[in-house]
Amino acid sequence: MFAIVESGGRQEKVTPGAVVVVDRLEAEAGAEVTFNHVLLIETTDGSIVAGTPYVKGATVTGVVEAQTKGKKIRVFKMKRRKHYRRTQGHRTLQTRVRVKSINA
Repeated sequence: MFAIVESGGRQEKVTPGAVVVVDRLEAEAGAEVTFNHVLLIETTDGSIVAGTPYVKGATVTGVVEAQTKGKKIRVFKMKRRKHYRRTQGHRTLQTRVRVKSINA
């Protein structure tokens, strides 16, 4: 059984018990979160239900494990022969969620 959910503009394939990393959610560690934007569900009998664009009444619940930072991204700008160089970097804030259940 799996589902495809939309979170933070991205699509994630989730299964019960899996840990997914999504863009930062406003929730403390240990809090329960619900994903309402479910795009596709595979049910227990193997049939697939696709939404237009979302499956009506379907939710995915999970527990926030941690608030983390992503990999460092370096942004380097340069104009040749002009003595212009700028380096900038950032780390995106992320949330690790352990999926508890998929409700169709």
